[in-house]
Parts: sequence; structure tokens; C-alpha cells
Amino acid sequence: MQIYSKFFELSSYLPVLVKFSYFKEQILVINKSSLLFVLQNIKLHSLFQFNSLVCISGVDLLGLNYRFSVVYEFLSLPFNFRIRLKVFLNEFSVISSIADVFINSVWWEREIWDLFGIFFENNPDLRRILTDYGFEGFPLRKDFPLSGFYGVYYSSIHKLVIEEPVSLPQEYRSFLLSN
Repeated sequence: MQIYSKFFELSSYLPVLVKFSYFKEQILVINKSSLLFVLQNIKLHSLFQFNSLVCISGVDLLGLNYRFSVVYEFLSLPFNFRIRLKVFLNEFSVISSIADVFINSVWWEREIWDLFGIFFENNPDLRRILTDYGFEGFPLRKDFPLSGFYGVYYSSIHKLVIEEPVSLPQEYRSFLLSN
């Protein structure tokens, strides 16, 4: 519990917008402009030592001013302590890549860009990873249609893969509700 109190004291020197805790976990909301500064401090400072990037997640908060949230989770192995950093972005914001500080972030950033459309500036390998290169849109956005924009199927007659716009017409039906 000693590292918990020390971290709480030292984190007051970091440019943090909101700070709260949940059990043994600190959650900090930071500005996207101070992201690299905060990460270098929590990684290199001797009382933090958050050397392990555990996960990066994207969250779509449809309907809010800051539509997206990028959540970074870190682990300090010497102190057995976790921290979560949150950065909120609007739909057209660009966030800096943290690949210079944590090299394993490249994969996570590619995945978030592919599925949410959040662009990471200075990422060395930002390309599609889970969807096809011709895929239009970002499937984990809450405004993405459930059936997609195009349907793809293989035609045994033409011996080709055919791509057509999805059309889901629904006829008006009258149901008789009887006992």
C-alpha cells in the first residue's frame, strides 16, 4: 500500500485532468498533448516503473462531444501495481503513437485504427489488420450498420467473388393476434 500513496502524491506533478482510484488501481484522464510526457515519466521514474504495456483499447461513446476514448493499461512488475490512462478524442482528432516509448503498442494501435478509425500519428505500420484492404468503414463504431455496406459471396456460375451493395427491404406485414 506504500506505493499506492507514493503514486498518488507523485501523480500530482503530472499534467492530469482527472484522477481517481478503484481498489489498487489508479485511473488518470489526461490530455492527448501530454500523453508522451506522462508515459515517459511513469515508465522511467524509479518510483513508478510501469514497464509493461498490458493493453490499449478503443471505446466509442456515440453522442458525446468527445466521441472516442483510448484507454492505456500498464503494469509495474516491481511494485505489482496497475494504472489506467484515458485520453478522450473527438471524431476528427489525431493522437500520437506511443511506439517510441512502448514498442508493443504498434499492434494495438493498428487494431484500433482498423476497427474504430482513430488515427495514430507517427505509427510505423498503420495499415489494415483485421479487415480487408478494400473494406469501407470501421466496424466497431456504433454508427456502423450491423450488416455492413456490401455483401460478398462466391458465384459458382461466374467463378468469381461478387460484391454487391446490401439491400434489406422489408415488406409491410399484418399479423393476426388471436387467442
